[in-house]
Amino acid sequence: MPISFDLPCIKKSYTNPLLLIVPCGNIIIESCLDCLQPGKRFKCMKILDYIKFMFSMDHAKGEKRDTTAPLRLRFAAFRKLLDHNNTALAAMADLGEKLTGDYLFDRRYVETKTAEVADNVGAMIEHLNVICHGTYSRLADCHKDIAAAINQIVGRRPVLAKDVLTIPLSELTKETADRVGGKMANLGEMLGRTAIPVPEGFAVTAYAFRLFLDYNDLPGKIAAKLDALMENDLAALEEASASIQEMVRGAHLPDDLAEAIAAAYRCLEQLVGRPVTVSVRSSALQEDGEFSFAGQYSTVLNVAGSDIADRYKDVLASLFNQRALFYWKTKGFHDFDMAMPVGILRMVDAKAGGVMYSRDPNNPRNDAILISAVHGLGVTVVDGTVSPETYLFSRSTGTHTTLQNAERQQIVAVCTAAGGIEKRPLTPQEAGRPCISAGQITQLAAYADKLEQHYSCPQDIEWAIDVDDRPILLQSRPLHILARETKKSVPTKIPGYDIRLSRGIIACKGIGFGPVHYVRLHEDLNTFPDGGVLLAKHTSTKFVTVMDRASAIITDVGSTTGHMASLAREYQVPTILDAETATETLKQGELVTVDAVNGNVYAGTVEELREFANPKEDPFKSTQLFRSLEKALKLIAPLNLIDPEDPGFSPEACRTLHDITRFCHEIAVRELFNIEFISADDVGSQKLVAAIPTEIWVLDLGGAIEGAHNHLNIDHVRCLPFLALFKGLTSMRWPEAKQFDVSGFMGAIAHTATTSEEQLRRAAEKSFAILTDEYMTFAVRLGYHLSTIEAFAGESINDNYIRFFFKGGGAAIDRRLRRVRLIAEILKHMDFNVKTTDDVVEATLMKYKKETIQEKLEIMGKFTVFTKQLDMVMYNDAITNGYIAQFIKQHIPIKTPVSTASH
Repeated sequence: MPISFDLPCIKKSYTNPLLLIVPCGNIIIESCLDCLQPGKRFKCMKILDYIKFMFSMDHAKGEKRDTTAPLRLRFAAFRKLLDHNNTALAAMADLGEKLTGDYLFDRRYVETKTAEVADNVGAMIEHLNVICHGTYSRLADCHKDIAAAINQIVGRRPVLAKDVLTIPLSELTKETADRVGGKMANLGEMLGRTAIPVPEGFAVTAYAFRLFLDYNDLPGKIAAKLDALMENDLAALEEASASIQEMVRGAHLPDDLAEAIAAAYRCLEQLVGRPVTVSVRSSALQEDGEFSFAGQYSTVLNVAGSDIADRYKDVLASLFNQRALFYWKTKGFHDFDMAMPVGILRMVDAKAGGVMYSRDPNNPRNDAILISAVHGLGVTVVDGTVSPETYLFSRSTGTHTTLQNAERQQIVAVCTAAGGIEKRPLTPQEAGRPCISAGQITQLAAYADKLEQHYSCPQDIEWAIDVDDRPILLQSRPLHILARETKKSVPTKIPGYDIRLSRGIIACKGIGFGPVHYVRLHEDLNTFPDGGVLLAKHTSTKFVTVMDRASAIITDVGSTTGHMASLAREYQVPTILDAETATETLKQGELVTVDAVNGNVYAGTVEELREFANPKEDPFKSTQLFRSLEKALKLIAPLNLIDPEDPGFSPEACRTLHDITRFCHEIAVRELFNIEFISADDVGSQKLVAAIPTEIWVLDLGGAIEGAHNHLNIDHVRCLPFLALFKGLTSMRWPEAKQFDVSGFMGAIAHTATTSEEQLRRAAEKSFAILTDEYMTFAVRLGYHLSTIEAFAGESINDNYIRFFFKGGGAAIDRRLRRVRLIAEILKHMDFNVKTTDDVVEATLMKYKKETIQEKLEIMGKFTVFTKQLDMVMYNDAITNGYIAQFIKQHIPIKTPVSTASH
């Protein structure tokens, strides 16, 4: 039977990528298509012969075959694909819901839920390739790449790669931040790429930190204390912090790490040309980047070379102090996110020091640079114990304005000969002169402007003036500015209310209401009330542990450029600093309104200011965890594959996991709809006894038939879609049909072959149904007309659909086209998406409730009978229009439910 021929032209079968069709209507029997070339010879045979050859006898043994086995396998894969599709879409929806900000979640949730989406999408690809015989195996590569990118965002970070233990500052750039932390990477960047003066030094790497922990078996012990820790349990935080820090300080430095630090220090001495003391500074991987961690970790000043190893451990231990634990817990970090590189820098014995912002955080649109300065070391600025001199330098004019002088500075921090620092009273000579000169202000402003341009964002900069009167920069990091626009100006004063306080500087704008809570000691934070107004003598980074609950902060002393001010802006807490007499004026428990726009504190609640009180943005939305989920969802949720008819609807166009689910679902439904060459004599098929003038042979793939032994009637059928369709088929009066004396095989989707009309007519008169309890493919031939209806009606709205195919015949082309128009118009009234090509109609309806699917199928049963040989009487357009109106009026409800789900 098989014959050979030369292949001049080939094309893929629409319904089966493993079958090819040639112009003469033959089918190529070939399992591998990659090597096809014009002129190559292949075995092939006529379509009808091929059907008999494949489905009637085993061509090797001459035995009867169960031809439904491959079909059952494909359908089982289809059902599994739908299950995985629903699970993936539900997980996507759940992830998206979390981004509304109405729900709290932890890292474990993000890791497991994103993995759930990725795993189910991967399973969909596997089942799609069962259905499509491996055609879309390359889709797995796309999935692998997307899943890896998601895991990189939300998953546990890989173990730090092996690295050197120390690196000279001269070899650091911003690109080395993942090795030495942002603080040291930025200093190296400034030294090498901006020529701005910084102190000499070296970094002890993140790998050295991990080596230290592993050497002392600390990772497991630390994780055990942190995993169940809640950030709002301050007592538990304090206990865990003390325990972990004790472990770190008591651990031993590996010999190779100790020697590496000592060798790097000797190189530093050679570079400077003399013995030097150093500052040992934190440079944690997450510090000074997207999250500031301002003042959360330790810096040890004026350290002798012999003490560096012990002070190094002190800085490592500060990674786990209480306020740091609270900060990175509330910001969504996990213990494996944290690592502590350390900077060792030549100590600058500063005559003056301070902080400058390249933009005023309260007025970022202004071109001014804000500079705060104190006599001695700048540590008293950043810790908030001294109110500094404050200058506003105008870029446009090149001049500065003094906002606040240093008359109130009473103490100064200085280096001691024995090491470390001390705070002593200012001498009369020091107190009588400005901290820095006009020339130094101008030079510092120039550095600030240069760094803002270099990093393309406002900068928060620490600086010092050395004994030779040279400005030296000690660090630079992104300045966190709360971008908040007020719709209208806040009134300067509200009449009728007592103003309890009207002085100070604004560190974070806003309006707050609540009872005063005076924090004298650290322990007072443990009783801080929700919505309280924090009152204190001076600023402290320890206040971060209650900032998520504070409605406002007021201190007697402080600077807008201090660490606590940065944290207040980050947590969006209205803050007034340097109010001088706040702790004397305001009383514990007193209800006040804090106007941190005009610098007023009112007695009681000023209702007129409520409209100006911008609601706090959910602080959870600013966490690393929340932002990680946002980034991950960009690779999960967006849907780019919209139109299946678009030529770009392909695996290569899948850019998200949602795209892959869309592609898999669409192709799976399409391929299953195009089931080919099913025989009425297949093993397991039964003839349905029914009072309609067409034979229906039923193949049960599971759960469709119950109790039928010798004779199958409709009472034995449990398939919901078929029962609905059959109800419509039997509710209409059938016209008499011309009978054809044929038997044999039903080509369910004959439109894919290039057989002639005569071949189609001879194929079969019998109709065939493939059923489960929720699924149906029904190919019905009525005379010359072939209709195929596929439907799924289950509990999940995302699974449910109806697909319809119709091919006419047996009449002149004009009448066939009128019937096509009739069918298309009626289907459109039923909310189908309809496509017509010549005398072929294809239509789909997707994502409706099960009950609606059943209602539509009942109408389609009526519709099938109604259209039987109708083209014989549709001899003009007016008649056609009349039939359309008649069916719609009699059988389609006026209001048709609409889809309520989206892919």
